[in-house]
Amino acid sequence: MAAYVVGIGAQSSLGEWDLVCGRFQLSNIAQSVFMLGVLIGNVLFGMFSDKYGRKLPMMFAIVLLLVAGVGTSLAPWYELFLPLRFATALAIGGLMISSFVLTMEVVGGKWRTVVSTLHHIPFNLGHMSMALISYFIRNWRQFQLAITLPSLFFFTYWWIIPESPRWLLAMGKEKQARKILTAGASRNNRKLDGEFEKSLMNSQPGKGAEENKGNLFDLFRTPNLRKKTLAVFFNWMVCGLCFYGLAQYMGEIGGNIFVNVASSGLIELPGAFLCIYLLEKFGRRNTLLSANLVTAMACILITFLPQNSEVEHFKFILASLGIVGSSIAFPTIYLFSGELFPTVVRNVGVGSASMCARIGSIIAPFVSSLGVFNVYLPPMIFGTVPLIGALLCLLLPETRGAQLPVTIEDGERFGLKLKKSPTKTLENGTHNSGFVADEQL
Repeated sequence: MAAYVVGIGAQSSLGEWDLVCGRFQLSNIAQSVFMLGVLIGNVLFGMFSDKYGRKLPMMFAIVLLLVAGVGTSLAPWYELFLPLRFATALAIGGLMISSFVLTMEVVGGKWRTVVSTLHHIPFNLGHMSMALISYFIRNWRQFQLAITLPSLFFFTYWWIIPESPRWLLAMGKEKQARKILTAGASRNNRKLDGEFEKSLMNSQPGKGAEENKGNLFDLFRTPNLRKKTLAVFFNWMVCGLCFYGLAQYMGEIGGNIFVNVASSGLIELPGAFLCIYLLEKFGRRNTLLSANLVTAMACILITFLPQNSEVEHFKFILASLGIVGSSIAFPTIYLFSGELFPTVVRNVGVGSASMCARIGSIIAPFVSSLGVFNVYLPPMIFGTVPLIGALLCLLLPETRGAQLPVTIEDGERFGLKLKKSPTKTLENGTHNSGFVADEQL
């Protein structure tokens, strides 16, 4: 929660540096610098996490978040405030990606869907808490400090959260992975089964850790993995654009700013919980496709409403429906991309994909402001982009219940079409289907 509230706070009271009139654009630069920091943090910490493990970079991001956040609240000059705000955003971007991937890799089976979706609930709670905190704390320095100090709790993660066993196996560190999994099984009164031994064999430890490592460019080297990567990247951009853009668009409809911020956060909660059911019932691809269609249709319907105060509540309802669609799409694409990318590049893959969401969030305010030229432009754009994202979902394979790919080769094979093979009669008299699934890893 703190990672989110730090990111959007400390912005409204920059008047003490005369950021008004001709200097007003400096406040917009501060916001752009922040989003750039999150973007770069996603990529940098993604690469660090794939090289050094999930836990160590995450702890470094926590330290940076605390130091930069407190420093921001004490900055005496705008010129110092700007780099500190960038450093805060860098930590937030790294913490978001590292914590999500670690969470997803520690759990498995049906819990992967539940936990990875619940991972977004604190984000929504942080969104709603902004209205309450800012209502009682109007001084921006005190506000920044209030939303930074909760990150002290994150230091307990060093003792609570283990390193990712999947990453350890991918790097050939069997002994450490076995120790973590054995401890986890003991706490849950369970024993390790044959699936773990199978994972050990698939980790290919004999080849050495260096041969199991990958990088961002590996996601584009082969045709199938490249196709999936581009489709995922675009859908991340859709989520960033529509989620933040619609939240800002709702604020422009009218009403109390504190109520609007709290309402937009509250609206996201039903979508997050509904997402758990949809992911298990209909799978990742169908859920993402449907969520994009809901957002697209809600926004496009806004363009058919007349421009008068009598229909403002209908605009609010449709915009809220669009936010619900985006709040379903965001945790879905997080989980979906985490399952599509191989272990050796999962962190850098999700981090780079999240970078595309930051690009969307940077564009979002400018799209919302297009209303000064034509009131129908913002909802039309917010409706068209997720429609394209929904079509690209058709290029992605379903990952529900599938074993996560480990190597780049696994990632390339995953989702390929079935190959025809000669029909053979088995010993028991039955016949095989004549197909061999390449994606069965």
